[in-house]
Amino acid sequence: MKQTRERPVTGVRVEVGGDVPEGAAEYARTKVLTALDTVREPLSETRVKLSQAADPTVPRPAVAQVSVDVDGRLVRAQAAADTMSEAIDLLQDRLMGRLAHARDTARRPHRGRDPGRRRRLPVEERRIVRRTASGPPRRTPVEAVADMEALGHDFHLFTDAESGVDSVVYRAGEVGYRLARTERSMPGLLFSDSPSGVVVEVSGVPAPRMGLAQAMWRLEITGLPFVFFTHSVTGRGNLLHHRLDGHYGLITPAA
Repeated sequence: MKQTRERPVTGVRVEVGGDVPEGAAEYARTKVLTALDTVREPLSETRVKLSQAADPTVPRPAVAQVSVDVDGRLVRAQAAADTMSEAIDLLQDRLMGRLAHARDTARRPHRGRDPGRRRRLPVEERRIVRRTASGPPRRTPVEAVADMEALGHDFHLFTDAESGVDSVVYRAGEVGYRLARTERSMPGLLFSDSPSGVVVEVSGVPAPRMGLAQAMWRLEITGLPFVFFTHSVTGRGNLLHHRLDGHYGLITPAA
């Protein structure tokens, strides 16, 4: 007979900042616990952050964030609204969507680049496998995140539809996704207007300008999963990463 595993009860720690209304913390705790009732896996380290801007001119000044460890896998969600109660309600909906997505992807074979599954080759035997970025050449950052998720990757190179700047989205940061560009940007957050609730953290640091040899050296010396750089010859954004077969993958813009 198949044994069922009991899910341990998890507490929800709520942190507040700014002019958060009284009672919002308990409201958020209740909403998040309701969303977590759908989860059967072990849960731990559930954190909620609520922040309210005092400046009335700030668009969507109420921001609610949550991160929860689901059996060793971190699931995050974020929502912004005009009022804190609206932000918390949206947060619950988006957390439930993210939890459902996490369950779905856990059932599918992992297509991301797990370093533990990568073949180890001597440096002198490695070669560079070149390919162009997949999907439409010009995308918004939110659309690029959707492409990345559809492909099951941990990063995605694209050209920004509005600015024409080569960019990369990847999994990182407090909100789960980060955007880097070849040109300097204003740091901040990008919010999706779609029901997906995607939030992307923008890095203000431009991609370093270098040649391919230097990019390979940086990939090896830092231990990072990829290096995003502006090619010193072409002036375009390139992405160099470790392939599972032990070789290097070089991704260049589609157009």
